[in-house]
Amino acid sequence: MGGKAGVKRGELQRPGAQENKMGELPLDINIQEPRWDQSTFLGRARHFFTVTDPEICCCLGHSWKLPGTSCRTTGDPLPHLILYPRAGVVIPGLTEDQLWRAKYVYDSAFHPDTGEKVVLIGRMSAQVPMNMTITGCMLTFYRKTPTVVFWQWVNQSFNAIVNYSNRSGDAPITVGQLGTAYVSATTGAVATALGLKSLTKHLPPLIGRFVPFAAVAAANCINIPLMRQRELQVGIPVTDEAGQKLGQSVTAAKQGIFQVVISRIGMAIPAMAIPPVIMNTLEKKDFLKRRPWLGAPLQVGLVGFCLVFATPLCCALFPQRSSIHVSRLEPELRAQIRQQNPSIEVVYYNKGL
Repeated sequence: MGGKAGVKRGELQRPGAQENKMGELPLDINIQEPRWDQSTFLGRARHFFTVTDPEICCCLGHSWKLPGTSCRTTGDPLPHLILYPRAGVVIPGLTEDQLWRAKYVYDSAFHPDTGEKVVLIGRMSAQVPMNMTITGCMLTFYRKTPTVVFWQWVNQSFNAIVNYSNRSGDAPITVGQLGTAYVSATTGAVATALGLKSLTKHLPPLIGRFVPFAAVAAANCINIPLMRQRELQVGIPVTDEAGQKLGQSVTAAKQGIFQVVISRIGMAIPAMAIPPVIMNTLEKKDFLKRRPWLGAPLQVGLVGFCLVFATPLCCALFPQRSSIHVSRLEPELRAQIRQQNPSIEVVYYNKGL
């Protein structure tokens, strides 16, 4: 499936007049990169609104039928309409929107560094439906200790899957390291939640509603670095602008993990700060007093509405393909890069999600 000589990887070429009937598809599309300019916040936001779209979460399990395509490759319903264009060959009947749609479905399901298929609930497209359910329940059932423990455990179990699935680099992580990260984050979240719950027992009810957020923020600071501890030990790949690997950097890993922690806490703020204020007001009204069973679904709905916007916008705070100046890298790696290509001033890396 390789493209002809002279064709840039990821760009398209016409296989022949009889094979191609689609004048509407430009040939200069580079589907190796996002559709929108990633140097601007608006471009990244549009990109992540697509990446986190719940509709594409299960798309990989469906057939994509186009003229002349079987839409099945190596046992997966991964259409040729993404694999062929990546090799530089266009497909009859394919439009630009279909091509980009296929790219985002494909990218949402496979890790960019390892190529492994990501478990369904670990994909970024599953973030909104999963988090709205879990967060909504954490905010609803915050009064009793057993429910606090249960929902914090559920949340950290989900976070562990997401953090592992969206790690940066291809360095393997052992079962022992996974277990340590999972237990540490879950213990930290539960301890924070129970500790703050006891401290806020005599404070206004509204203050108690913010305990789950404090627990989630604390757990993110524990879970993400521990789940990605392998990166802090051996580093993550750094590349030049063309994508050629230059080495492994722990400094880049630290910067990437810090950015992800900030983004995750930012995602949680609207969903865990706005609904409690609204619910605290609504629960004093006769409408909810007569229908207390509406409390949980209403809270979940409010959380979901906040997450639809907070998730992609906070993912867009930092570029997915982040950069770091060579002068900030480890001395050994810096010297190696200077020796191989003295003109390189900035290197790039995948920060993870």
